[in-house]
Amino acid sequence: MSDKYEPSKVEDSFYKIWESKGYFEIDGNRSIQKLDENGKEKTFSIMMPPPNVTGSLHIGHALTFTLQDIITRYKRMDGFKTLWQPGTDHAGIATQNIVEKQLLAEGTTKEEIGREKFLERAWLQKQTSGGNIVHQMRKLGVSPAWSRERFTMDEGLKEAVKEAFVKLYNDGMITQNNYMVNWCTHDGALSDIEVEHEEINGNFYHMNYNFADGSGFVTVATTRPETYFGDSAVMVHPDDARYKSIIGKELVLPLINRKIKIIADSHVDMEFGTGIVKVTPAHDTNDYEVGLRHNLEFIKCFDEKGILNNECGEFAGLERLKARPLIVKKLQEDGIITKIEEHKHQVGHCYRCKNIVEPFISKQWFLSEEVAKKSIEKTKAHNNFHPAHWINSYTAWMDELRPWCISRQLWWGHRIPVFTCSSCNHEWADKNDEPEACPKCNNKNYTQDPDVLDTWFSSALWAFSPLGWGNNDKSSELYNFKEDMKNFYPNSLLITGFDIMFFWVARMMMMGEYLLGELPFKDIYMHALVRDETGAKMSKSKGNVIDPLDMVEEHSADIIRFTLAYLAVQGRDIKLGAKNLEQFRNFTNKLYNASNFLRLNVDTFPDLKEINIKTPLGLYMQSRLSHAVDEVRATLESYKFNEAASTLYRFVWMEFCDWGIEYSKASKESILELGSIFKETLKMVSPFMPFISDYLYHKLSGTTLESGDSLMISSFPENIKKDENIEEMFSIIEEAIVSIRRAKVIIDMGNSKIAKAYIKLDKNIDTNVAKPFIEKLAKVDEIEFVTSKVENAITDVSNHLEVYLPTQEIDMKPIIDKLTKQQEKAQKEFDKLNGMLSNERFVANAPANVIEENKKALEEVKTRLDKIEAELKSLS
Repeated sequence: MSDKYEPSKVEDSFYKIWESKGYFEIDGNRSIQKLDENGKEKTFSIMMPPPNVTGSLHIGHALTFTLQDIITRYKRMDGFKTLWQPGTDHAGIATQNIVEKQLLAEGTTKEEIGREKFLERAWLQKQTSGGNIVHQMRKLGVSPAWSRERFTMDEGLKEAVKEAFVKLYNDGMITQNNYMVNWCTHDGALSDIEVEHEEINGNFYHMNYNFADGSGFVTVATTRPETYFGDSAVMVHPDDARYKSIIGKELVLPLINRKIKIIADSHVDMEFGTGIVKVTPAHDTNDYEVGLRHNLEFIKCFDEKGILNNECGEFAGLERLKARPLIVKKLQEDGIITKIEEHKHQVGHCYRCKNIVEPFISKQWFLSEEVAKKSIEKTKAHNNFHPAHWINSYTAWMDELRPWCISRQLWWGHRIPVFTCSSCNHEWADKNDEPEACPKCNNKNYTQDPDVLDTWFSSALWAFSPLGWGNNDKSSELYNFKEDMKNFYPNSLLITGFDIMFFWVARMMMMGEYLLGELPFKDIYMHALVRDETGAKMSKSKGNVIDPLDMVEEHSADIIRFTLAYLAVQGRDIKLGAKNLEQFRNFTNKLYNASNFLRLNVDTFPDLKEINIKTPLGLYMQSRLSHAVDEVRATLESYKFNEAASTLYRFVWMEFCDWGIEYSKASKESILELGSIFKETLKMVSPFMPFISDYLYHKLSGTTLESGDSLMISSFPENIKKDENIEEMFSIIEEAIVSIRRAKVIIDMGNSKIAKAYIKLDKNIDTNVAKPFIEKLAKVDEIEFVTSKVENAITDVSNHLEVYLPTQEIDMKPIIDKLTKQQEKAQKEFDKLNGMLSNERFVANAPANVIEENKKALEEVKTRLDKIEAELKSLS
């Protein structure tokens, strides 16, 4: 082994070997098989949140995939029949946007090339980008069953989508209605959670609407003057005494001279503004409900692309936002806008293209909120969220659930399987892409709905559609669907970010329960966000984005993985910076250096199960390993990844390296045993840091990965022998070493060897075993155990022993002189601070923070002074 570990020479080659040997697959050559109480093989399943084929691996992906890989590798090593299902998502809006931009750059549009050619381009984009993100995942060292990789628009999953849609349609849960929806003039209909609301600096435009009889005017205020062309009424509160006399009167809309009435509705807030509001039922969510109650006319003043129509007079043909300043200018010139005041308000934006979203009446397909009823009840009854508090957010949102708009005005996606007969107008949903004929009149001429389904509709089936549900044998050559559904549904665990709880998690819960009668997950782990080291959210505009692939190149996949796991405290955002990565670069160095030390003394080491541990040090380190194994197992089972990583870090660094390896310098015969214990430790490290652990394991075994098996299919450590008596003895040994070191510091000999030290114990241990360890690590030529106090000695007292360093052969004068000078200096500091704080005038006039700082400094000086005086007393 060289002096330095070089991950770039290990990671790619090791990954190819793992994959080629089939280790990632369901039956990936496991060393053991665990059975349940009924003798049935235990199974574990987890679904990869399918990343969009438009993107690349970001730090949030890296966290999700790392945690999933750790738990999957752990379960695989623990003998479970394990499936980590990989896949990618077609990402309807995002993919279509990218392809449209590509076409525009080529001087054409999707309309010009047609639907069929456009879809060919979209599939090409999928092949290019989807392959890229899968390559990036491999660089991170993740181990899903790649042979089973699915795509949300592959043939089998298309069948599953149709199966789900047709059932929901026939059950009356999917209906088509004209309804007010969130509308992006670029991407079409959006569901509520696809709209991102942000506060902007806008304006309130105060406009005068004249009475039709010429008796005056009323003033209304709006933030969207371009929509007044769609006004059907002006509204006041029925109890507002100011306006009771004008209810029912007619007004004339400026510029277009259309007459509208003043109506009364309790929706109006009398305290806000003038208490008079315009009503635009076709372009405002609240006004839509008012329009229904009062049977008002629903007047659209712009179309799906945001282009003003003939209702807008001279402004027809202009885009809504570009038209706004021109309309305002004209209304000002005609004296209709009397005041413009600044106004901050929330405006919805499309989550994909950031376009301002409009409330818009459109004929869309909706999934009833009734679909979610039973899943909500079951989730409330059996909270399976980790951390548990996420149940509160989940139920709060689900209890207010509204119909989900599932249709999208796109070409890329799952085509809505609804057909309309051109003869009898019968409408039906069909699993066949090309039905033979209308089921009502047998006519063979029909049309299919042109829209596609929301991307999240197919993603909502992800917990079971890759297992074969509804696939209709379209992918049966790859899977045993009957067995897969039996073994892996419900999924054992879902790991994902909390930011897609409602986009994805909630929808999988409702679909799984409705279609299969069971919630899709036994446990749901919601991780937080990865932020920069200051706690700021990462964004390209801030320049603080951390690219995980860059980190792989600079550090290693192992370091990134361990860092993310170590920082992944449940329910707390991760602050990731260079210092974290440096800390765990040092950890990999510690692992590597420990292996180097072992191999300098012994060429190869057997596995722990192949050796009988006999030496005191071997028995001690084996016992400490057993405690670490128990802790790692317990914390992984409860998804406390940070605690598991912390246990590993503490055991490897502080117990094995700082003490075990140092102890071995006084017990050469134990090094063979320590090597076997370290190999068992590497099995525990393997789920977190698979590359370096495999590399070191084979080096210590004298084998290669090509010729031998990987750690990832070995058995995860368990049931390792504990020895409380040997642990107690080494606890006393460590206490004695630390105590002697403290005493040596007093006489300025902390790093120097001394001739003699005495130890008085209050516990019985085998002093013959303890003696060489203490002498070696405390740097003492001779240790003598005594039963009474030793006079004329430096003394250090700890919990179970007293240490004495004889002073006869030590020149104490320079030491006492040094301590005396320190005492004098500390006394001066104390007197100065004490004098200031005893001065009533100073205390009365000094700022509170200055007083507090001085009090704190006085306490610190007093502690230091007491310590120096105690040391002088012990030397006298």
